[in-house]
Amino acid sequence: MSIKEKTISGIIWTLAQQTGVQGVNFLVQLCLARILLPEAFGLIAIVQIFIAIGNALMDGGMTASLIRMEKPDQRDFSTVFFINLLSSIVFYLILFIAAPYISEFFKQPLLTPIIRIYPISFVIQALVGVQTAKLTKEMNFKLQMYMQIPATFCGGLVGLLLAYTGAGVWSLVWMQLTTAFLFMIQHWFRTNWRPSFIIDREKLRFHFNFGYKLTLSSLITSIYIHSYTLIIGKLYSATQLGYFNQANTLRMFPVTNITIALQKVTYPVFSSLQHNNEKLKQAFKKITSLVFFIICPVMMSLILLASPLFRFALTEKWLPAVPYFQILCISAIVYPHSLYNLNIVLAKGRSDLHFKLELLKKGSSVLFFLLIIPFGIWGVVYASALSMFIQAFINALYSGRMINYSFRSQVLDIMPTVLIATSSMFIVYFLQVFMDSVANTGDLTKIIFGLFAYFLFYIFMSYFFRIQSMEEMKIIALQLLKKIKKT
Repeated sequence: MSIKEKTISGIIWTLAQQTGVQGVNFLVQLCLARILLPEAFGLIAIVQIFIAIGNALMDGGMTASLIRMEKPDQRDFSTVFFINLLSSIVFYLILFIAAPYISEFFKQPLLTPIIRIYPISFVIQALVGVQTAKLTKEMNFKLQMYMQIPATFCGGLVGLLLAYTGAGVWSLVWMQLTTAFLFMIQHWFRTNWRPSFIIDREKLRFHFNFGYKLTLSSLITSIYIHSYTLIIGKLYSATQLGYFNQANTLRMFPVTNITIALQKVTYPVFSSLQHNNEKLKQAFKKITSLVFFIICPVMMSLILLASPLFRFALTEKWLPAVPYFQILCISAIVYPHSLYNLNIVLAKGRSDLHFKLELLKKGSSVLFFLLIIPFGIWGVVYASALSMFIQAFINALYSGRMINYSFRSQVLDIMPTVLIATSSMFIVYFLQVFMDSVANTGDLTKIIFGLFAYFLFYIFMSYFFRIQSMEEMKIIALQLLKKIKKT
């Protein structure tokens, strides 16, 4: 199978995986948001600060090193497996001891037992990190889909049952642990790799030298991203944090769904082309243009329909989160493009540059954040949104130099899509204003009409202006149909 065929196949299966997983997650989140108070989501958001830090430290960037390595052997896999497992146990014990102090800092007594139970997921995830990396390197995304969707569904079911019985925030805790446990169990039954009792010092040194820079980068990123949660959780109420976290979570659903799917595909594909800049540039250009063609209209339509969507799906108690959601959606558009630019840096083996870029990006964003934070909660929201643009610019600038694809050229390539998506949003907005002046329509009618009208205009204008990504979508659709017929 050629690289192109592997890429298309990988895109199809990872999109199927992410669509299934995120679809289940989305429905579960909607149901839980209708049952639970915003405060419950605020408490979990605080815990996720430490979950993110733990995930960054646990892996040490070594699974990424396994994926990048041309021919890793049993000693490579086993060494990384046991180091990950030991790291996860150590970090869990640290959190267990620190739980009362964290609870006191945020003035939330319930955080102590939550922090002592929720991070058990570290140890569970460490038991499958290498297996997942191995499947990713082999581009076996089909099996990953078959394992993750059932785990997510069962975890969501547990969370909903607990929420309906009045478990409150604990429904979110046990939902996460159930999902992680079932995902881990399936790996051990459905994959044929088992670790040998080996920790090879040479292998450890090799993977650590590549991975520790990624770990530092990931740690800086995690601390920076969750600094918003930290500040809101400390200076404002858990309810206010719940609004912000829910807005941020929901706007990332469609972005994460596509970005993570293609992230799994692009890194091994880019790594295989790391010595051919021209082919690497063409692969990067096609993938990022396609992702932007999908993400941009999705986020624009969500901005347009935010109020009726929140009122219909989450009830009116979540309406204060709508303006946060709309602002954050704008910045989410550039997130995939920014991430794939970083994949170029990693595919080239420049984990040192990756670390330097993280320092530069986060330093610039923090400076901007300090200037705008005196404006209160809105300062935090705007700083969160604008920092994503800053990071996208820096990533594109440096990775573009590595493959002779300048920032200006990248912007010009995606600009037609931006203009078409924005124009469609304004056209439908004025149509909705006209409809409201004629008749008082319900939220569901507004949502259905708005989505249908928006994507009708978007697809029509894309065809009219001959956007290349439309042709790429046709190819993927045909490949998907072939896969369905074969199965």
